[in-house]
Amino acid sequence: MKKTLFIGCLLGALCALNACGGGDGKSGTNQEVTQDSLSQQNEKKDMKTETELVQRTDTMGLIVLCPDYKAVDLVCGTMPSQDDSTVIMVAEAAYTGELLDEFKHSNIAGDHVSGGTLHKGYACERNTGVFVYYDGQWKFCRGNAASQMQLAAQHGGCAFGQELMIHQGEIMKTGRADDNVNQFRALCDCGGKLCIIESSGSVQFKDFKDALIRYGVTEAIYLDMGGGWNHAWYRVNNDSIVELHPWAHDYCTNWITFYRH
Repeated sequence: MKKTLFIGCLLGALCALNACGGGDGKSGTNQEVTQDSLSQQNEKKDMKTETELVQRTDTMGLIVLCPDYKAVDLVCGTMPSQDDSTVIMVAEAAYTGELLDEFKHSNIAGDHVSGGTLHKGYACERNTGVFVYYDGQWKFCRGNAASQMQLAAQHGGCAFGQELMIHQGEIMKTGRADDNVNQFRALCDCGGKLCIIESSGSVQFKDFKDALIRYGVTEAIYLDMGGGWNHAWYRVNNDSIVELHPWAHDYCTNWITFYRH
C-alpha cells in the first residue's frame, strides 16, 4: 500500500513539473511560451535600461538628474557632441574668465584635471572647494585640494574648482550673496548618488541651498550658470535628447561629462 502510494505521488509530481514547463523541455508549446516570456523580459529590461540613462525627478522646486554612468570626466575646449552615444549628460562646470575666440586652459577658473592631465587655470577667489573623481570614486574637498588634484591626474581622473555650497551636510559660506536671484545648478552627492540638481526657476541663492538640504544633499559644488552658461543636455535613451536652456554662445570652456561606457 505504501509503495503504491509513493508511485502515485511520484507520477503526480512529474505531471505537475511538466505542466510548469520543467522537465526535459520536449513539450513544444511549453518551450515556445518560455522563449516568448524570456524575449519579453529582455525587451522590458532593455527598455528600462534606456529610459533610465538619466533619472529625472521634479520635486520641491528642484530638477534632479541622476545619471546611470560608468565614467566621469571634465571635457575642455569643445562641448561633447550629442551624436556621441557614449555621453549621457553634460553641463558647464568651472567658471570661464574672458570671452575668448580661442580656447585656453588658463581661461578656466582654477587648476583642473581633464582626461588625467593637470592644467593650470587662473586664480579665482570664489573657488572655495574642489570636485575630484578617479577610480570610480568622487570627493568634494574644501580649499584648493592640490594634493587631491595630483591624485586625480595620476589615476587618469578629473577635477575642477568651484564654490563649495554644502559640505558634510552643512551649508558653506561662499562669495555669492544669499539674496542673489538666478536659476542655480550644482553637482551634488545625495544619498551616495552623484547627480546634477538645478532650481526649477529663478530663486534666491539661500532658498536653493536650503532646498538642497531638505532634499537630502550632503555635498554640493556650484556649476556655472546664468546668461549663456546654463546650456546643458542629457540623454533619455539612444534616440532622445533633452536640452536644458538654449545654446547661447561659443565662449564656454569646460563641461562635467557623464559616460555610459
